[in-house]
Amino acid sequence: MLQVNFLRDHKERAVEGLKKRQFKNLELVDEAIAADEERKKIQFELDSQLSEINKVSKEIGMLMKEGKKEEAEAAKSQTSSLKESTSALKSQLEDKEKELINILYQLPNIPYEKVKSGASAEDNEIIYQSHDVEGLGEGAIPHWELAKKYNLIDFELGVKIAGAGFPVYFGKGARLQRALVQYFLDKNVEKGYTEVNPPHVVNEASGYGTGQLPDKEGQMYYIQADELYLIPTAEVPVTNLYRDVLLDEKDLPIKNTAFSQCYRREAGSYGAHVRGLNRLHQFEKVEIVRIEKPENSYAVLEEMVEHIKEILSDLELPYRVLRLCGGDTGFASAMTYDFEVWSAAQEKWLEVSSVSNFETFQANRLKCRYKTEGKSQLVHTLNGSAMALPRIMAALLENNQTAEGIKLPMKIAEYARFDIID
Repeated sequence: MLQVNFLRDHKERAVEGLKKRQFKNLELVDEAIAADEERKKIQFELDSQLSEINKVSKEIGMLMKEGKKEEAEAAKSQTSSLKESTSALKSQLEDKEKELINILYQLPNIPYEKVKSGASAEDNEIIYQSHDVEGLGEGAIPHWELAKKYNLIDFELGVKIAGAGFPVYFGKGARLQRALVQYFLDKNVEKGYTEVNPPHVVNEASGYGTGQLPDKEGQMYYIQADELYLIPTAEVPVTNLYRDVLLDEKDLPIKNTAFSQCYRREAGSYGAHVRGLNRLHQFEKVEIVRIEKPENSYAVLEEMVEHIKEILSDLELPYRVLRLCGGDTGFASAMTYDFEVWSAAQEKWLEVSSVSNFETFQANRLKCRYKTEGKSQLVHTLNGSAMALPRIMAALLENNQTAEGIKLPMKIAEYARFDIID
């Protein structure tokens, strides 16, 4: 959530940033500033009346001591009237604060200066590509056919049990999934991340804390009886570990990694681009989350990018890194890098990871601060996928198919304890 002081003091910068995102409701900036001005006026009047009540109350005591009963009663009548007025002002203040928060919840983060203006994925910048890419040639088949051929994944059985987007993994397919998860966690721990095993459901406050609510409410699975949401990513519970927390400067940086199932409704998704593992309602992912001092966060973002590049190099997959334009950057992010791997059989790029710096946007919602030199200030939060399983699995199967079977990269073969699927 943006800070209203920032909107007031840097209105031109805020508006220009929102334009980078192709954000249409720019009037919300003025509405937020106006609502805050009204809030401050009500607060000033309330404080003045509370001060007057306190002053008159002291006078009543003095008048009673001096035996001036009639004057004391008149003063009591005055305080009674003031108390009715302050009660009304408190109600007005609460309503105005809610109005301000609701406006701020609708405003996305301001993009970082390096983020280019743009409307969609076509405007993203390719900043690195590991290999020239090409298809596998005649006879290559997509992962959903390979999964069936080698009895790795059953998509139809998942439909029977739960519906489309909930595949069932068997044999070497299940073992490969488990091996990838363990490899990703180990790589993250080697880089200094502490492994966390969080809940896979969160309450409403947690959803608001990281920005999934209200922005993506329709894309989350909701358990109405318990008022809980299934998590779309481990980022949500892990980042919320630090909600309403005042950290000490020596506690930073905080580096966590977590494996979880992820649940996404993906409402409106259909067509060939979502076939097989390309887009699921339930999938496995390993996440990395950082809590940092503001002055370090963009150096840390680049460090996280290098970490993901190292993982993809170990997987021996052709990949590229994109810096997202304003219109394709997520609601809460100030800057995001996407990683895509080349699907040789489908002959297209598949997104497998996003690494983002949210600056203070999440921290302001979370009320997560750190204490430095006797003062408190908001932290910066960052997170990334390291890695999401489905499309990594798809690319591994497709890119490594041979006449003898699917040959695994050496690093993953060590974890899976088999080097070929035949």
